[in-house]
Amino acid sequence: MQSEGSPDPGDVFAVLADDYARRILVAADRQPMTAKALSEACDSSLATVYRRVSTLQEYGLLEERTTVDPDGAHRSEFVTTLEGLSLELTDGDLSLTLDTRDELADNFTALWDDLRGDE
Repeated sequence: MQSEGSPDPGDVFAVLADDYARRILVAADRQPMTAKALSEACDSSLATVYRRVSTLQEYGLLEERTTVDPDGAHRSEFVTTLEGLSLELTDGDLSLTLDTRDELADNFTALWDDLRGDE
């Protein structure tokens, strides 16, 4: 049985069964990318990228960040939040666990490493 707020395993697997969605996750895991860059990296149209990005965000697998260029222009970049996925079958019930990056913890760790001079 799914806990409150947990995605249905079938829905997540349907999302991940889509080749474009998987390509986007992999590309955005390497580095944050704009929709245009994802379109080029995944050999797909911008419309396809935006549809898949929306679905991936809905399931918490992708995050949008706004960056500011040196000239002051704002742009959106997407980054994968999924780190792991586990499925458990117990007494006829499927339970899905999505492990995602904790942005706050990552930022704190990076700040701490910078303060200590770690590389």
